[in-house]
Amino acid sequence: MELKYKRTNVYKVADENEIKAIVDYSEGYKKFLDKSKTERETVSTTVEMAEKAGYKPYVLGAKVKAGDKLYYNNRGKALFLIKVGSENLEENGIRILVAHVDSPRLDLKQVPLFEKADIAYLKTHYYGGIKKYQWLTIPLALHGVVMLADGSKVNVKIGDEPGDPYFYITDLLPHLAQDQASQTVSKAFNAENLNIIIAGSPLRDDEDDAVKTHALKLLNEKYGITEEDFLSAEIEAVPAINSNDVGLDRSFIGGYGHDDRVCAYPEITATLNTETTQTVLTILADKEEIGSEGNTGMQCILIKDIIDELSVAMKADPIRVRAASKCLSADVTTAYDPNFANVFEENNVAYAGHGVAMNKFTGARGKSGSNDASAEYIGFLRQAFAKDGVIWQTGELGKVDIGGGGTVAKFLANYNIDTVDLGVPVLSMHAPYELIHKADVYSAHKAFAAFIK
Repeated sequence: MELKYKRTNVYKVADENEIKAIVDYSEGYKKFLDKSKTERETVSTTVEMAEKAGYKPYVLGAKVKAGDKLYYNNRGKALFLIKVGSENLEENGIRILVAHVDSPRLDLKQVPLFEKADIAYLKTHYYGGIKKYQWLTIPLALHGVVMLADGSKVNVKIGDEPGDPYFYITDLLPHLAQDQASQTVSKAFNAENLNIIIAGSPLRDDEDDAVKTHALKLLNEKYGITEEDFLSAEIEAVPAINSNDVGLDRSFIGGYGHDDRVCAYPEITATLNTETTQTVLTILADKEEIGSEGNTGMQCILIKDIIDELSVAMKADPIRVRAASKCLSADVTTAYDPNFANVFEENNVAYAGHGVAMNKFTGARGKSGSNDASAEYIGFLRQAFAKDGVIWQTGELGKVDIGGGGTVAKFLANYNIDTVDLGVPVLSMHAPYELIHKADVYSAHKAFAAFIK
């Protein structure tokens, strides 16, 4: 019996086969990340993966039986993967995995186009918690959908394919930035100035807003879009930068949207590839970054509807099924950053490369808004992880009076379901280009697989 607790660096104990598995798994994750820069794209990519694994569309109220593999696509922005097991639902409940697939970004406003000084711009409204200055002077891409006047839908994607142009938000040159440099960050960078350059050459035969008209002409030629069609559009500006290995030893992955697709991917792979007799429900949710609101967020009653419908279809009492169910709310946490050591409490923070991290509670200050999982449930998970050799750690989101943050865990717990947060530690969280350790994303996959067994 080991009396002292000590975190384990995954690479210090992994053998050659394990290290190869980490590297191979990370390659799959990078491809997934680059293909899934928005919540819609993540859902579409996952549906492709699920259908290849034999999953079929599910209709609420449909008959189900043990062995069925189903998916429910909620408006193209959230997804439920359902694997029906043979275990008694009232006794064993459902093993639930949840991750969100929206990430901080810049959304286009509904009337976004304007022209100033012979430059055409798109006005934006930022989504989620960002540091505004991080989105200046980086290459941007536009991803999204537009509903045209005739009711047809057009998918827009510009900036990520070879030969595509980038988009760009300017910043003030240091020679003229004395006043800017003397201000606080929140005042120095105004959200209404996060305007994206989209064009800079006028149409010769057009006198008023000729550059804006040129931009509209190009969009119309490519997508059939008119300016009015922006009223019924969802277009996101995301970094036009793909994921890549970081470090001489390639131990890290830099990329956009690790929060929270670095947890969504191992949930998906664990669900699709793990043999189990348990009934598994894996949820990819939208809107977490803005409070999990709306009919694609985790506060929507749809989650309860699906659990109830599955219970009834399997001749089980939904109330008892929910009480017997267990959930991992898979959301990222902060990784210790020595460059900013003063905001962390070193004994109670996750470390990159030391495995997937459990946050017993989140919330802020006095655990406000937190689920705060029970000791009994964490004890159950300790045994499951130990049985499968999962390396994991615990952490908090910064010092008590400094840190804080929320996840979807409390919304599942409100349905009388044991829930705890478990996710990958991230450096530079919410930046346009975040950093994670390869060992941690693979550890998350192993943890989720152990859980659903």
